Amino acid sequence: MKSVLTVLVLACFASAQAAPTSATVPITLDHNRVIIDAYLPLPDGTTKRVRAWVDNGNPDLSISEHAAKLLGLTISGETEAAPGHKLRTAAPPKAITIGGMPVPLSALKEARIVGDEAVAPGLSAEINLPSVFLRHYDILINYPDREFTIAQPGTLHFKGMQARALVNAQNGLIQIATKIEGKSLNLALDAGASVSFLSPNLVDTLLHTHTNWPHMTGAIGIANMWGADEELHWQLLRLPRLQYGPLFLTDVVFAAFSPETMDFFEKRAGLTTGGLVGTNALLNYRVGLDYKHDTVYFDLGTTFKAPDMDVIGLILRPEADGRYTILGVADYEGKPAGPDVQKGDVLISVDSARATGGTM
Repeated sequence: MKSVLTVLVLACFASAQAAPTSATVPITLDHNRVIIDAYLPLPDGTTKRVRAWVDNGNPDLSISEHAAKLLGLTISGETEAAPGHKLRTAAPPKAITIGGMPVPLSALKEARIVGDEAVAPGLSAEINLPSVFLRHYDILINYPDREFTIAQPGTLHFKGMQARALVNAQNGLIQIATKIEGKSLNLALDAGASVSFLSPNLVDTLLHTHTNWPHMTGAIGIANMWGADEELHWQLLRLPRLQYGPLFLTDVVFAAFSPETMDFFEKRAGLTTGGLVGTNALLNYRVGLDYKHDTVYFDLGTTFKAPDMDVIGLILRPEADGRYTILGVADYEGKPAGPDVQKGDVLISVDSARATGGTM
């Protein structure tokens, strides 16, 4: 009898110590990017809390140089990834922890070492969670309640309207059937993008057909993603209505991809695509990604309308020292949106809050 009780006690103890099958953590919505806390395993056996960017529209794992050194990763020398673009890599860490749930990264081939303290300019994250990692789990991005849930496949019970997803088996990128002005096309679902994008040809056609639709030149607000020179010339268009899977989305701002970027995204998607739907169109929904069953769920939680083009028309560039310089001033209906601001000026503060050192 005593031995039976011992076995039961040990079994209960083992069950209590079993790793959790799901975890829910708070979201910081940073310039429309989903940022969460994650814990990296350090060589001395301790862990380090860092900020992680949920980036399901990107298949590549990225880690800042600072985090890579903390992890003790061996960083390779620079290699030519593309004309004029150097790349450093390292073997990825074995695992990270999210909300007490260990999640392995061993299936990933490499980590790209980008940035010094963050994986992108004007961003707080030191690691991203790419599509090749996320596709092995059930994912729920709860925008209205600012929560992120990761769970073993089949663990989550999703709610809301269902959309059949075209999931790239190689990298986990998601496309959803869409209709714009009666035209059928595929658009990616990219919760890592602060704004939505369309092909330049489609934007040109829509602007030519609907000259009264709100539009402008220059990536302001949520479209000011990185402070790249090309953002000065991006065309922004507010689309009154589109059908995205089962959803009818209204007043969504899209930027036009450059032809070169459009070609890159289409090759990475592995099928014909017209662009992507970013976070700006999804903020009212709890978005469930059921990779196992090639299904996306949209559960409406609020009807809030966030500002998009109705912001000060400055295009900012985040600098390495934490400052923000003025890359340019957007053109609105043929006139500069901020006539007294000059290219090269430094943004000092916004509503008395100091800009230097802040994120986008």
